[in-house]
Amino acid sequence: MSWKFLRDLLSGVNKYSTGIGRIWLAVVFIFRLLVYMVAAEYVWKDEQKEFECNIRQPGCENVCFDYFFPISQVRLWALQLIMVSTPSLLVALHVAYHEGREKKHRKKLYVSPGAMDGGLWYTYLISLIVKTGFEIGFLVLFYKLYDGFNVPYLVKCDLKPCPNTVDCFISKPTEKTIFILFLVITSCLCIVLNFIELSFLVLKCFIKYHLQQYSKKLKTSVCECHNLSYVERGEIGGPPLLQKHNSDSAISTAQ
Repeated sequence: MSWKFLRDLLSGVNKYSTGIGRIWLAVVFIFRLLVYMVAAEYVWKDEQKEFECNIRQPGCENVCFDYFFPISQVRLWALQLIMVSTPSLLVALHVAYHEGREKKHRKKLYVSPGAMDGGLWYTYLISLIVKTGFEIGFLVLFYKLYDGFNVPYLVKCDLKPCPNTVDCFISKPTEKTIFILFLVITSCLCIVLNFIELSFLVLKCFIKYHLQQYSKKLKTSVCECHNLSYVERGEIGGPPLLQKHNSDSAISTAQ
């Protein structure tokens, strides 16, 4: 399987990510995608051929393998990587859409990742929520399908056409268990990073909103204090220019 498209996609989104988002991308590239491409595919290679039962009844091994491994663990891992990385496509499409529109006006879209706001902020937030949901969902699915994250060396099968309960042996169970635990740890790390980044963006927006409200109140209080100073000095009509304007209006009315 070629992962070039996925790699290019994540690299393009990298410049619009926050610092925490870049750490998430590094974890996905190095500890998940690279490990999968270099080692995991070879560990699970020919796993069905290496699945052996202590009986030569035709069809027994195939039925037992399909029962205990309805989806290949390594293919489920690959599907998880694809689904977790797909929400980043939302950010790339959003940026491409606005760059196409604003290119006509010769305006730069986003000066820096820290200036992320407006529609991009909401799109980025949605992508984080979807990524976190996929991570948690696949961990639960993995746990339910294989009764935990441990690969046993022996399983007992009594499905037809097996004549009785037979013992079936899984190839390289210890090595597969190590890789699965590594997958779980890196997935949990990505979930933690997504939660931190989500909290950071929400907190930053919250602080920015309250600073704007405080700035408006401060300007209003400064204007009120400025007008009050005129009143205290006996300039009831307000500033001198305003008083002159009012006096000229009164004279013209009397005439």
